[in-house]
Amino acid sequence: MPLARGSCRRRLTAHLSGDRGIRSRRLDSLPRHGSVHPHVVPESRFGVWFISSEIWSEYVLRAALDDLERLIPHRVESYPTILDFGCGFGLSFQMLHHRFRPRQIVAIDCDRRMLAGAHLAAQEMQHSSEVLAASGIAIPLRNQSVDMIFCHQTLHHVVDQKAVLAEFYRVLKPGGLLLFAESTEPFITSWIIRLLFRHPKESQWKAAEYLAMIRNAGFTVTPMSVSYPYLWWSRKDFGLKEYLFGLPLRPQHAETLINLVAVRD
Repeated sequence: MPLARGSCRRRLTAHLSGDRGIRSRRLDSLPRHGSVHPHVVPESRFGVWFISSEIWSEYVLRAALDDLERLIPHRVESYPTILDFGCGFGLSFQMLHHRFRPRQIVAIDCDRRMLAGAHLAAQEMQHSSEVLAASGIAIPLRNQSVDMIFCHQTLHHVVDQKAVLAEFYRVLKPGGLLLFAESTEPFITSWIIRLLFRHPKESQWKAAEYLAMIRNAGFTVTPMSVSYPYLWWSRKDFGLKEYLFGLPLRPQHAETLINLVAVRD
């Protein structure tokens, strides 16, 4: 389903330019700047703009969902309750609804610059969507109340990642799915990413380390449910060597992305 470009997009632009008349639930509880929790590193000004852009929605978000969807074991038609963790401006809502037919999407973020935009996106939906201001250290949901968690390019902003994964395990129903897409340490520590974005240096991991961390949190991840895409935007040269000069990829390149589907046993 194409990303909606109508009134939600226009109102999101107004929000970014300073019109914050519409607020998300609990938005007033957030500090005026930064994150709701000291264990989450807030995004840079450039990063906030980037994850509201068409580049992000088409080449990062949609590409990740395309890959994750094919990795799901024993796919069912509908996942009734989906938690979108680190929802940003809510550009994933329509995509999640189109692919997984939830009855409810619960969206969480802790950046006030994004939450009002996510609230606007939720208003455009014709099914139940709730936007909450919260961190992953204490997700405001009951035990075993969620069928699917979508965590896309978010965990690398969190310092206490093990605590977040423990919360994921707590709120997921037995047999529930964690759709996890993340950039790895070789990409996050590249000079261009360090220049334009903001991340905790001590919480960046290689692909194999992320996989081990999720398994150690109690999740099952089969080899058939893991992918290591090497997309052009995740390479140090942004794919220019291949595109301009036809140079083949190095077979032993460091993995810059990991996508996986984990099952809560």
